[in-house]
Amino acid sequence: MNLTFESVRTILLQIIAIFLVIVLHEVAHGYVAFRLGDRTAKQQGRLTLNPLAHVDPIGTVLVPVALIIFGLPAFGWAKPVPVNPRHFRNPLRGMMIVALAGPVTNFLLAGLGIGIVRLLVNAVPLRLLTDSAAGALVIQSVVLFMVMFAVYNVVIGIYNLIPVPPLDGSRVLLYFLPPRAKRFWIGLERYGLILIMLVFLLVGRISPLGSALNSLVYWMLTPG
Repeated sequence: MNLTFESVRTILLQIIAIFLVIVLHEVAHGYVAFRLGDRTAKQQGRLTLNPLAHVDPIGTVLVPVALIIFGLPAFGWAKPVPVNPRHFRNPLRGMMIVALAGPVTNFLLAGLGIGIVRLLVNAVPLRLLTDSAAGALVIQSVVLFMVMFAVYNVVIGIYNLIPVPPLDGSRVLLYFLPPRAKRFWIGLERYGLILIMLVFLLVGRISPLGSALNSLVYWMLTPG
């Protein structure tokens, strides 16, 4: 790999962006669980933005860094926030709400990122977005980071809504399944890592999603 300033900057910004997105996703789960009466995450120090509390060596470091370095779509996960549904008034309903908290947070953060990019693109003179001066590079880095932050939030939010164990969408689906199907669905979680990788490979091949993301990026970076 030919490492230039641009490539190193892009890789570092990607790593920071994906890391932040997945940490905020997990914190959202823990915070909503706490609001519903479960103090497990708080007692274990997981209601914090300190990234070290959420690092999964494989999902937070190895997988996303390797994907980014090899030019593949970045993806990752943090240590799941511990949740004890027995502390909820309605365990299944509580777990569904906690599950939805992660993707909903991602979509809200994506909206924030998009708003910041649009504001900068329309407020900053075009020459500063293409100039090579030090001050311009800072602005360009901020814009690039917020674009990545917005896109990764959209991707992580959509991915987690897929109803496959142990993704968040499976918790939502579980709430609506009949008892016998619930037992079968819960049993699938033992194959969680395999299912996650299969879904990742499948989603990565869905061209409409890639086209939609490219259109989103183009719109964000187009003044007007």
